[in-house]
Amino acid sequence: MARGERRRRGAPAEGARTAERAPRGGPARRDGRVGGARGAVGGAALAIVVLSVVLGLLGCWLLSWHRVRRAVTLHSAPPALPPDSSSPAVAPDLFWGTYRPHVYFGMKTRSSKPLLTGLMWAQQGTTPGTPKLRHTCEQGDGVGPYGWEFHDGLSFGRQHIQDGALRLTTEFVKRPGGQHGGDWSWRVTVEPQATGTSALPLVSLFFYVVTDGKEVLKPEVGAKGQLKFISGHTSELGDFRFTLLAPTSPGDTIPKYGSYNVFWSSNPGLPLLTEMVKSRLNSWFQHRPPGASPERYLGLPGSLKWEDRGPSGQGQGQGQFLIQQVTLKVPFSVDLVFESGSARAGGNQAVEQLAGSLLTQALESHAEAFTERFEKTFQLKERGLSPEEQALGQAALSGLLGGIGYFYGQGLVLPDVGAEGSDQKVDPALFPPVPLFTAVPSRSFFPRGFLWDEGFHQLVVQRWDPQLTREALGHWLGLLNADGWIGREQVLGDEARARVPPEFLVQRTAHANPPTLLLPVAHMLEGGDPADLAFLRRAFPRLYAWFSWLHQSQAGPVPLSYRWRGRDPALPTLLNPKTLPSGLDDYPRASHPSANERHLDLRCWVALGARVLMRLAEQLGETEAAAELGPLAASLEAEESLEELHWAPELGVFADFGNHTKAVQLKPRPPQGLVRVVGRPHPRLQYVDALGYVSLFPFLLRLLDPNSSHLGPLLDVLADSRQLWSSFGLRSLAASSPFYRQRNSEHDPPYWRGAVWFNVNYLALGALHHYGHLQGPHQARAAKLHRELRANLIGNVWRQYQATGFLWEQYSDQDGRGMGCRPFQGWTSLVLLAMAEDY
Repeated sequence: MARGERRRRGAPAEGARTAERAPRGGPARRDGRVGGARGAVGGAALAIVVLSVVLGLLGCWLLSWHRVRRAVTLHSAPPALPPDSSSPAVAPDLFWGTYRPHVYFGMKTRSSKPLLTGLMWAQQGTTPGTPKLRHTCEQGDGVGPYGWEFHDGLSFGRQHIQDGALRLTTEFVKRPGGQHGGDWSWRVTVEPQATGTSALPLVSLFFYVVTDGKEVLKPEVGAKGQLKFISGHTSELGDFRFTLLAPTSPGDTIPKYGSYNVFWSSNPGLPLLTEMVKSRLNSWFQHRPPGASPERYLGLPGSLKWEDRGPSGQGQGQGQFLIQQVTLKVPFSVDLVFESGSARAGGNQAVEQLAGSLLTQALESHAEAFTERFEKTFQLKERGLSPEEQALGQAALSGLLGGIGYFYGQGLVLPDVGAEGSDQKVDPALFPPVPLFTAVPSRSFFPRGFLWDEGFHQLVVQRWDPQLTREALGHWLGLLNADGWIGREQVLGDEARARVPPEFLVQRTAHANPPTLLLPVAHMLEGGDPADLAFLRRAFPRLYAWFSWLHQSQAGPVPLSYRWRGRDPALPTLLNPKTLPSGLDDYPRASHPSANERHLDLRCWVALGARVLMRLAEQLGETEAAAELGPLAASLEAEESLEELHWAPELGVFADFGNHTKAVQLKPRPPQGLVRVVGRPHPRLQYVDALGYVSLFPFLLRLLDPNSSHLGPLLDVLADSRQLWSSFGLRSLAASSPFYRQRNSEHDPPYWRGAVWFNVNYLALGALHHYGHLQGPHQARAAKLHRELRANLIGNVWRQYQATGFLWEQYSDQDGRGMGCRPFQGWTSLVLLAMAEDY
């Protein structure tokens, strides 16, 4: 019935196109038959044809307009989160946070017009010209390793950053109070990386505050350019004050001499902050500690003259940018304190400033509480893991929580206005302004929301703090458009947009993504937490709309089959056209994309979705939805149907189906470079010989009965070192495949063609654990493979972390080395759940 509904919606567009084509050949034939006596009749007929064409074009235009409008209209279902859920009145404990994952250290409010704070630093005198200014996390800037040692996702964190000869430690702690999110304090400590260093470097720290609206900051300057404090007021924060305390030696309270510079201007735009500071570091100053030789350093202009002040005195409505530079010899620590005025109202004026020894005590107390809570939650010590492995688990969790961001803005959407492959063209449209509270895959390379990554992220977060998962899921479901679509990559706000190549800015409403948000939903459903169930009750209409869109829009050529829309065309430079919507990018599919394809992984995702939502509907008493979902779930989980559509007897595994040939390769052809050459046998409709992660999906998502005749063959290929097994985890593509480790184009190295990816390996661990605890002919073997695979995965991730200080995007199946971007504390943080054997 759902697919019939999809066809009915598509019918007018096809009719309109037919009407549009009809006149192209018609008039010439009529002109050959018309005589003088019948001219009037011919003229009338022509008028009818013209009118039909006009009406057809009008209908086509109206249909396109309707689809464009729905594409950029938010869904009408009630929101999953309460109104103003991000405000300090509703969620004061979450209002402030390290929600700027792309900077090394910074905080902001969960607001569409946030108050932002951040840190930059530079080592003076090490290179000619302007010193290297560190601010945003970059893949190739030479900084690292870096990452959060502790982060509780709420009120405390400690991060270590190695930058050449320097070691920075950034810490923060929040203190509740008042009606605006309370107080918080930072401590930044800079020390030499090596002990006993004779020539101690001169380092500048830059602490800044940015407003994004008309609010005016009021700095009070003291002696020698040092700010006494910055006061201000916003509608969301009320009155507040920032105070940068005098630096001290680490672990001491005695002030240490520093040189100060300050700069104040209108906000140039968040992506331009680094360049603005670089351009202003053009004046030489003297650092003159008592009893020591003076040293030169490059500093900011050194006054509180507000540069680029607008005629209204408000920075032309752009907000303000105020930055304090403090320069001194390492080692040292500096505290920055934010105090909320409402926390001191009603007789609380004597609240002690969270700085110095009081801040030290608070940081130590929170670190101890984090460690205790971590062990209580994950029980790694009790399971016999070493202290070093426990530290890896803490860093995995902390890096994921420290990578949570809050974004607000408008994405670009390309509406689906016609049948696939039609020549109807529309321009991208702006989606309504929306907020998004989400973890990110990588602070350096992917500091924004990715739909299928987030489901894996929340599997970890939900174990630690269910409230954070409810917030994240509620925000993602808030992105639903009128049809039930969610864009797979969210580029919201200027800072996010500045880091994304133009070709990836536009999200297409025909393209889906694996519905991994249903993985934490399933865990919430099993846990039975009343707060989770209350959330799921509010979220159900949106979850159901999202699943229904996926089920209908990605329907395949035959019943109970599914096909990812949005495969790349068969270009002459591509070995195998990518399928980006699947999340598996360059994993080999049918060599010649067509509407006849049947994608195994997508069918399994839909089967999982139907099962989870059916159980949720039953739990919530949604009888009508349960009645619709039940038969679909049963049909999709029926092994006979799965076997009929996807079991390839000649391959001995499940597989995709499509127009395919193995006789495809890239060959050099000057001057074009590498060009795809198709040989014999020619492509034909058949099962796709691409043994790898996709082949395992019925097993990975636990869709097979423990007595299934297909379970044994899947375990065979999983455990075969000539196929998927490696000493470092399951490889994404069999070593025997002709696509194994093959480039997809001259400039596109292999991605999902052999490397070990932790998210899919985590699914494999969960499936092996599942079948290892169910009676059946493969129980003992599954349990044994689980133990061995778990040991391989944890051991390799730990070794690479010890060697590099990073979690990585993927790992080599040949030597285990980390590959891709780093740090990648998105789904690779699932190593923690593997340690805890929590699936």
